[in-house]
Amino acid sequence: MNHMEYRILLYYKYVAIADPDAFVSEHRALCNEIGLKGRIIIAKEGINGTLSGTTQQTTAYMAAMHADARFSDMPFKVDCSDKHAFKKLKIKVRPELVSLKLEENIDPNQVTGKRLSPGQFLEQLEQQNVVVLDGRNSYEYDLGHFRNAIRPDVTAFREFPEWIRANKELFEHKKILTYCTGGIRCEKLSGLLIREGFEDVSQLDGGIVTYGKDPLARGQYFDGKCYVFDERIGVSINQVEDIVVGRCYHCEAAADKYINCAYPGCHRQHLVCPSCEERFDDYCSLQCQAAHAMEQDEQLHEA
Repeated sequence: MNHMEYRILLYYKYVAIADPDAFVSEHRALCNEIGLKGRIIIAKEGINGTLSGTTQQTTAYMAAMHADARFSDMPFKVDCSDKHAFKKLKIKVRPELVSLKLEENIDPNQVTGKRLSPGQFLEQLEQQNVVVLDGRNSYEYDLGHFRNAIRPDVTAFREFPEWIRANKELFEHKKILTYCTGGIRCEKLSGLLIREGFEDVSQLDGGIVTYGKDPLARGQYFDGKCYVFDERIGVSINQVEDIVVGRCYHCEAAADKYINCAYPGCHRQHLVCPSCEERFDDYCSLQCQAAHAMEQDEQLHEA
């Protein structure tokens, strides 16, 4: 198989799905028949997925989706890869594609911010009186983000409503630019900002992933790597300059590699530099290393 025979698809669409459970059954059968792996979320409000497969398999999937009137205009973001980005296929039904848990849900087809192309977003980044809000979680920001963007103090998307209400002074009388990985979260986040009374709200259409591939924007002003929810974890975006913004969990040195703590009782995801990765042997602390060693010793004695 050729070096870049595989492809990774990132996609979403807010569109009514009358019976999500029935759709999941049909969609799982389709993906299994084609031979795809990845994660897909289905809700009454639409679909959100990341899949990997060979070029032939991903082409077949995109053709099948575009043959469905509900998804005929759904854009796909495509990355080349030398292997699958997932170990298996998971398809789940959720109440929302991205959860805000509001009493009155936000429908991006009814209210959302102005969509900016990567070139337009780049132009706005260079303007005065502009505030840039990262629409992702704090650990995603720590790996990479747009220069001078606000780091949201949230660990889950549903925390944004409360966080925005507590930090309104950051956005008052400003032009607000929002961005996220592929665009799906900003569809709702920008709508939330409008509902909270802010008028000049825009979003990066297609998200960071599209921005990094655009021949005009070329990923400019995005420092670090973009966090992605597959086995790659981080992907490069800026084609102009490579700046590492992440900091090692152990020593604060520059780092752009996320790993999970090797202790099953912890499994903390943390940034680590090469030196500390070797020193701590993939553990987030000496305490976790000692605890794991003790448990392994106990298992040996029991055996």
